[in-house]
Amino acid sequence: MALLEITCFNTDSAVVAGNAGADRIELCDNADVGGTTPPLRWLTDLRDKVKIPIYIMVRPRGGDFEYSLQEFQEMRDTMTNFRSTADGFVFGILKPDRTVDVTRTSELVKLAAPLPCTFHRAFDEAADLFQALEDIISCEIRTILTSGGASRAIQRCDVLAQLVKQAGDRVVVMPGGGVRSTNIDELKEKTKALVYHSSALIAPQRVANMAEAMQMKLILQPKK
Repeated sequence: MALLEITCFNTDSAVVAGNAGADRIELCDNADVGGTTPPLRWLTDLRDKVKIPIYIMVRPRGGDFEYSLQEFQEMRDTMTNFRSTADGFVFGILKPDRTVDVTRTSELVKLAAPLPCTFHRAFDEAADLFQALEDIISCEIRTILTSGGASRAIQRCDVLAQLVKQAGDRVVVMPGGGVRSTNIDELKEKTKALVYHSSALIAPQRVANMAEAMQMKLILQPKK
């Protein structure tokens, strides 16, 4: 069984992705900086149009993943405002030494509860991916989005396979970054991952092709 998550940078693409066969949406604004927190009204508008889970990006700005006290409070406020309508949250926080900020990450996970959280590709900026995985697990994050430290997941299938093996059933390792219908079969074979992430910047038919390639679907439920 497998799950396909699609990043969407506006409400129209979210509707298209849902209709094309995606299993889950990561809703963001500002594609040019890799995604930031979307307006609350987007999620409100989508609730009657999209039936699959919608996770909200919690990122106050583009750039690095070290946040000031004011920016961290903005992240907390975002989660509070979205909690009643979101299905999950996506964020990532690092320290200046490029280790996971366990304290702040844990705080956001507790604030989101019982909704699940994904640690996004800030993970790929960590100094040691394998230690970062253990740190993130300690925060009770449900999913890690990663390309294995490269710009495209297909370039680091070996690293992704190691991360999947190390994670076991403790956290879901979700390959993302250049994932397409043309390479998803190779990624599945080499990494053994069950959940994959791509972007709605690609054509709807490609979303449909990837959904078909994923075959059976796995729906992740929040922890009780």
